[in-house]
Amino acid sequence: MPTAPTRTHAQSRSTHERLKATLAHKDEALSPRVLRRTLQELQAIIDPRVSEVEGGRRAMAAAAWYAGATPARRRDLWLLMSEQFVADAQKVKAAQVQFAAAVGTPDEAVAEVHYRRATVSPRRRLLQRFSVYPGGIQFLVEMRAEMQPALKQDKRLMALDVEMEYMFSTWFDVGFLDLRRISWDSPASLIEKLIQYEAVHDIKSWADVKNRLDSDRRCYGFFHPRLPDVPLIFVEVALVDQLAGAITPLLDEKGAEADLSRATTAIFYSISNTQVGLRGVSFGDSLIKRVVETLKEEFPKLRIFATLSPIPGFRAWLAKNMGSLLESLDDKERTALGRAVGCEPPGATHFLTAIDSNLQLPEKSAVRQMLLRCAAHYLGQALVDGKPIDAVARFHLGNGARVERINWAGDPSAKGQKQSYGLMVNYLYDLHRLDKHRAQLAQGKIPVSNAVQQLFIGGSG
Repeated sequence: MPTAPTRTHAQSRSTHERLKATLAHKDEALSPRVLRRTLQELQAIIDPRVSEVEGGRRAMAAAAWYAGATPARRRDLWLLMSEQFVADAQKVKAAQVQFAAAVGTPDEAVAEVHYRRATVSPRRRLLQRFSVYPGGIQFLVEMRAEMQPALKQDKRLMALDVEMEYMFSTWFDVGFLDLRRISWDSPASLIEKLIQYEAVHDIKSWADVKNRLDSDRRCYGFFHPRLPDVPLIFVEVALVDQLAGAITPLLDEKGAEADLSRATTAIFYSISNTQVGLRGVSFGDSLIKRVVETLKEEFPKLRIFATLSPIPGFRAWLAKNMGSLLESLDDKERTALGRAVGCEPPGATHFLTAIDSNLQLPEKSAVRQMLLRCAAHYLGQALVDGKPIDAVARFHLGNGARVERINWAGDPSAKGQKQSYGLMVNYLYDLHRLDKHRAQLAQGKIPVSNAVQQLFIGGSG
């Protein structure tokens, strides 16, 4: 007889069905009996008759079980936490009706409080109990990180994921975080964390990391009291005398140290989040603000605060949109570009082939100029749902920066070529115009410098 097809997560039995069953299906890690026992142990953690300390102790026992569990058994625990610890639907509905009836009356505030309390799920209380014991918060952060790939296939886990994000946003509020400088004199274990978590420009050696922590550099990280040895996010800064246009000199281990007495510019050239489990919790904006304040105190001559950033999605975007960009050119521009690529009129394939060897293109090449114009369009005009299409751009522009300058051959490495044909961008943090730039972005217009605007295809748009 043919075997039955394996169920997808969408077709799998819910924990409600499994808890009532007698036998496990072959794709289920925990049998119904063990699943019921595990649920009872989780419920015991939030038993209202036990203290916070006892609840934390029980949570620690559950975490110990989790540490030795297989991935499939861990997934079953996630499903229990997501599906079995929900707010009482009847109480929520009743409280909602009472609140709606009380709006505009003296009882409105009390009714609102009752409604808010009714919507709080027991899952939140469960997470709070895990946070009680010393390693509990780190356990939850690591557990959420492990869950992330599974969310794409199993939407049943979304309730737990969103609840965790909400709780982490409170626990990791920037008011609770410490800003600390990381230097060559920091503990080796901390410096090793930089090597491990650097996400923008890989650290290749101890000499490389020493260069990034030299006297003309600064590195700062946000730390949480419950995770004191791990920077949640860190930023690397170069102190120079002008806007940097290429990453290679900044990463040159043999390069001469900058003269700090002449430093006028702070270049943020790498910002790395270290905890996947804190996805959705934002503290990059506050990190940059705090670092700017700290740098200004130490170096009063600093006037310019800018990034040297990658453009990670540009190459893939260009491959999909090159045809429409070519159609936006006027006849004169199209003719000049066609002559440069050897085909009139030029097609997307002709242009994309020509820029495969972009580092050899002379400065006045029509192909080179067109690539810069495409990048300006991508960074300064391409929007999705009213937001910049590029992830790095969304971060910095959302913090109030503007697109200042696009740099040719800013990152000639293989990674730079793969991401953006070697182009990099400076985002400028003009401290007097951050609010203005945010307001401009909220209206669907990306703040850019005049130099970048002049590169736009088809005018300023």
